[in-house]
Amino acid sequence: MIDRHSVLGLILARGGSKGLLCKNVRELAANPLIAWTIETGHELEYLDQLILSSDDEEIMTVAEEYDCEVPFQRPAELA
Repeated sequence: MIDRHSVLGLILARGGSKGLLCKNVRELAANPLIAWTIETGHELEYLDQLILSSDDEEIMTVAEEYDCEVPFQRPAELA
């Protein structure tokens, strides 16, 4: 919260990477790459809510395993 205003953290993670396939769910130092972003978001003192927007079910599943809210699956055409 900043000056009595709620702060939303939004992580955008598109599936279908062209350079490195499935990069968001690949492990880096024993955690999926997206987990590092989620854990950093949880550590930020000003964020009141952290959500992930993705078109990829595997990324969404990993995000939920790391206690990130995934309120909906983004349509592929908006990715």
